[in-house]
Amino acid sequence: QVQLVESGGGSVQAGGSLRLSCAAHGFTYTLNSMSWFRQAPGKEREGVAGLYTDSGNTYYADSVKGRFTISQDNTKNTVYLQMNSLKPEDTAMYYCAADGSWSIGYYNFWGQGTQVTVSS
Repeated sequence: QVQLVESGGGSVQAGGSLRLSCAAHGFTYTLNSMSWFRQAPGKEREGVAGLYTDSGNTYYADSVKGRFTISQDNTKNTVYLQMNSLKPEDTAMYYCAADGSWSIGYYNFWGQGTQVTVSS
């Protein structure tokens, strides 16, 4: 059974940091890409950061550039999202996605999500 398992969410004050992890389990091939999306209540889902596993190329939403960093481990089965200088507007459910395209925002696999809450 293939699945993406997120962890690392929580509550933090503005200006603080969190590190999210997403581990891919059960895949028999190397995923071409892994990304992070988020959705706040009443808002549409938005792409936060994406990474292509072979090239290492990364992509970020303008709202998080310079504050968030996406990275992968050596196995290319785990991706991280280091979030610094967090703002209340970063509050959302964060989802890991894999095997797809950052440019069109389509991914074949999604995790269950992990909540991030930033208080002012």
